[in-house]
Amino acid sequence: MKMNNISKKILAVGLASTIGFSAFMVTGVDAASASASNTAAQATATSKGTQVVNYGKTYMGTPYQFGASTSTTKVFDCSSFMKHIFKKYGVTLPRTAAAQSKVGKAVSKSNLKAGDLVFFSSGSRANGKNVTHVAVYMGNGKILHTYGKPGVTISDLNSGNWKKTYLKARRVL
Repeated sequence: MKMNNISKKILAVGLASTIGFSAFMVTGVDAASASASNTAAQATATSKGTQVVNYGKTYMGTPYQFGASTSTTKVFDCSSFMKHIFKKYGVTLPRTAAAQSKVGKAVSKSNLKAGDLVFFSSGSRANGKNVTHVAVYMGNGKILHTYGKPGVTISDLNSGNWKKTYLKARRVL
């Protein structure tokens, strides 16, 4: 009876654990090591750019404040938000959107990947050529950023204001 319950629990854990358990049975590797291997493989399968985006999404709705301090997560401006979410993944960005637009390597709009920084000339300080806003590309034509009333939000890169004011993109990962 006890063995039957253990078998049911092993099956309930799912495919990843089953693979780990099989490795244990065949190779003698302990189940914890097999499970850790599986977790590492899954993390590797998720790109660092997607990890940055997913972390950034945990701040959805956080209010916008121009010139927000980089020592708080209660409010962000566009560049302090990018600085914060990339720092968690080992990328140190400068403080301003204009300075951030000069790091990494240039990437065309048609070759954007999740985690690429995208830059705009928008808002009251914009002249159509100067960088005044930064966002992170999420994939599928979407950007994660913060501005005005919505605070941290998701927008469509290829429509409205963001399409009209797009300047360039940089890859820092």
